[in-house]
Parts: sequence; structure tokens; C-alpha cells
Amino acid sequence: MSHLRRIGVITGAALLLTATACSAGKTTVGSLAFRAEDGPVVINYLNTPVQGCHTIGLPRGAAHVYNNTLLDVILYRTPGCQKTEKAPGIYVPTDSSNVTAPGSLPWRSFSVVH
Repeated sequence: MSHLRRIGVITGAALLLTATACSAGKTTVGSLAFRAEDGPVVINYLNTPVQGCHTIGLPRGAAHVYNNTLLDVILYRTPGCQKTEKAPGIYVPTDSSNVTAPGSLPWRSFSVVH
């Protein structure tokens, strides 16, 4: 392979990675898994948009979360991502998990930190 061809291949690969990184900024890239306190059902959100508030689709809310995305999220005890004095929101970094304390309110919604 000639020197110029190698440079062309490397440049093309770099451009492809840059384009992928730019488009990745619009979603969480990965999955968020939610489970109710005593329930076997797990709800997964894949590549969730980073804009807005997202309601957790479990009837009684979620008690367990695993954030396997490239972005951090904030969990809320209210359906509309509102912070309250007693429930300000829980920060869950990328590649981590969290569990509600026994007897506390479940999480009802989340937003993405971007």
C-alpha cells in the first residue's frame, strides 16, 4: 500500500468517526434499564433522545435503574421531570446503577444530561 493511499484511508476513517460522534450527540447511545421494586418486568430504553423529559413506562414507577449509555441521566419522582423540595432528582452517571431506598417513592421520569 502506498504512503498516499494509507493517508487517504486514515483520513477517511477519521472523518467517519467524526461523523459518528456528531450523530451520537443526539441520543444516549446505549440502554437504560428500569425495573419496579418487586417486579420481574424490565423496561429498556434504547438510544433515547437527549432532549426533553421521558416518562418511565412502569405503572408504579421504577425502583432499580442501570445506565448503560454514554451519557448521564437524572431521575425524578414526578411524571414530568419536576424537582420538588422533598425529591430534587437523582443523578446517575454513565455505566452505573441506582436503587431506591425501601419505602421511598419510585422514579417516574428521567432527563438526559448533555
